[in-house]
Amino acid sequence: MDTNNRSSMTDFILLGFSDWPQLEHIISGIVFIFYIVTLVGNTTIILVSNLDSQLHTPMYFFLSNLSFLDLCYATSIIPQMLVNLWGPTKSITYGGCVLQFFFALDLGATECLLLAVMAYDRYAAVCQPLYYTIIMHPQLCQKMVLTAWLGGLGSAFILCSLTLKLPRCGHREVDNFFCEMPALLKMACVYSKVMEAIVFALGVILLLVPLSLILISYAVITQAVMRIKSVARWHKVLNTCGSHLTVVTLFYGTIIYMYMKPQNSTSQDEGKFLTFFYTIVTPTLNPLIYTLRNKDVKSAVKRILWVEKWSSNS
Repeated sequence: MDTNNRSSMTDFILLGFSDWPQLEHIISGIVFIFYIVTLVGNTTIILVSNLDSQLHTPMYFFLSNLSFLDLCYATSIIPQMLVNLWGPTKSITYGGCVLQFFFALDLGATECLLLAVMAYDRYAAVCQPLYYTIIMHPQLCQKMVLTAWLGGLGSAFILCSLTLKLPRCGHREVDNFFCEMPALLKMACVYSKVMEAIVFALGVILLLVPLSLILISYAVITQAVMRIKSVARWHKVLNTCGSHLTVVTLFYGTIIYMYMKPQNSTSQDEGKFLTFFYTIVTPTLNPLIYTLRNKDVKSAVKRILWVEKWSSNS
């Protein structure tokens, strides 16, 4: 017990990609570019959704929340990662590791729930178009988003507190590029079946249940789309729903593979690649997916830029 207490307050070593030192500078360059794109892309969506009155709809309210979430998620991981890739040391303080671990869990769980909320919004828009504004009224939208954030917060608090209570017996090396739960669980010097059962149960609640609701929503949407006769509306539905489905596939696919498998069944190199994908790549792709496939966002950006140009010339 004393050993655990002494080791609990020391710095951790983030091994990251130290097995491939010749690739660290290349990886840091790639991560830096992805981070800049994440900041610019998600900030643009938030600003455009708030500045353009035509985008004051439930869909863009949820999308701006997703963009804010991705900004926070990337910022909680990437700056420390770049410091470790560029600097001689790979350490992170105990407090920094706890905060990184907590926010990664909180924001990841919130995104799982928020994507399910967005799927319900698409169902209401496509299958109940005449009653859409009545169903998705502002108060309901705010309550759904608040529920997603509180659900993520609660699950993060449970998992974070239980994981940090596991004895580490002086182990300080985290075999990943940030303090993530699978890597921290592997640091423990005891194997906890209770912890694995809790992780699996929360995984079902936060991953499989929302994913099931998403799939059910899109099954109903598919039936409704098949009855649409207007080609223009058919393409619009496919664009908006296709963007959301792409994001869902990228995010849920990697997360479920990482968290729903037993702790010791994934190799560390494979785990790092999957972690890199959903922590670095996905937040970068989300704004690109939504803007490149969405004429409303592109039109709103042009309107805002035109207004700014007209104001500056007048």
